[in-house]
Amino acid sequence: MGHDRRPCLQRVSTGTLHGRSKMPKGDQWVWVVIQDPGEKEQFLGQHDHETDESFIPAFLSKEVAQDGLKNLLTERGYHYEAQAIRFDDLSERAAKNGFMVFILDESGRILERVGE
Repeated sequence: MGHDRRPCLQRVSTGTLHGRSKMPKGDQWVWVVIQDPGEKEQFLGQHDHETDESFIPAFLSKEVAQDGLKNLLTERGYHYEAQAIRFDDLSERAAKNGFMVFILDESGRILERVGE
């Protein structure tokens, strides 16, 4: 059974964050939340009911990913862990499975949207 809350998403304008682009480059490492790390692990996906978009949340640092996890919809009984992945690998896997990638900050604000 999932929690009754929805992801806390806030939309902000795109641009720069602390003087640098928010958009990761292909070989840059980003952080995602993994559900049940190990043999049956998978990315923690989310669905924005307002826009009817499925996405994988990604973060620019491990600390931000750990803080941001509290704003994501999770299911009881699963273990969640922040892990690093190359941005190009994540983008490719997400697209193959019909997901977008949203770069989020620790409060759930969307910094960048990647995909259709």
